[in-house]
Amino acid sequence: MEEIKNEIIHSFGNKLRIRACGICIEDNKILLVKHHSLGKGGILWAPPGGGMVFGETTEQALKREFVEETGLNVSIEKFLCVNEYLVPPLHAIELFFIVKKIDGTMLTGVDPELHKDRQIITEVKWLSFEQLKKIPTEAIHSMLHGVTNSEELYQRSGYFSNI
Repeated sequence: MEEIKNEIIHSFGNKLRIRACGICIEDNKILLVKHHSLGKGGILWAPPGGGMVFGETTEQALKREFVEETGLNVSIEKFLCVNEYLVPPLHAIELFFIVKKIDGTMLTGVDPELHKDRQIITEVKWLSFEQLKKIPTEAIHSMLHGVTNSEELYQRSGYFSNI
């Protein structure tokens, strides 16, 4: 476990990252990725997304991250909002978009930045908003706090923060 935390710090920590993230809802369920060794409680359910690579557009980064983490191809429908995520040693400015699944086969993906034996993605799942309410708040990405349905989520705009 300590090796994983050290690798997270080495790969993602102690620097500001720009992340592209996607809100994908189908049949009133939201697609989320479960990570271990992240968040205040050691588990974090979050929308798919990840760090942008120099020279890559936001759209390219978001589509790449969806394939890496979920196996799904998506189209980007519209920009939603900005979220600042700060849980030391992680600090990110996250650009959230509404996306739509095009095709692909859902799978539990990987973080290519991490060694194959120290992956932190443990599950990819469509969750209803009722199921989301049953997960402890500290285990859910702050962008989803207090959201009870897809319409509330789609109405988010501006700047948000977990700080």
